[in-house]
Amino acid sequence: MLKIAILIFAVGAIGGLVLANSVLRGRMASWALSLLHMALGATGLVLTALVVLGGGSTVPSMVPIALLILVVAALGGFYLASFHVKKTTPPSAVVVIHAGVAVVGFLLLCAATFSLI
Repeated sequence: MLKIAILIFAVGAIGGLVLANSVLRGRMASWALSLLHMALGATGLVLTALVVLGGGSTVPSMVPIALLILVVAALGGFYLASFHVKKTTPPSAVVVIHAGVAVVGFLLLCAATFSLI
């Protein structure tokens, strides 16, 4: 299930790159793409949480840490969505931090899942 979560996060990240490109150029990001990005991220989080909460000795020890980092990224995403509601462009720094945290969580999840750490 973690491999499916990774695939879903990767597809969501492609949308995130498009969204970040818009915002970093000073334009409003697509609301529809933002919703898709959010849905993919939430699906990846739920799948990862199911693995972690399901327990078992087969869950790599770094997966809960990756999940926690990805939840922090999701909270940053909710903050970014609040700018959409206000119809303003979010600060570029927040977009970069959101992306950076998400990438760290994603890479940690990949490394733990594929036994690289």
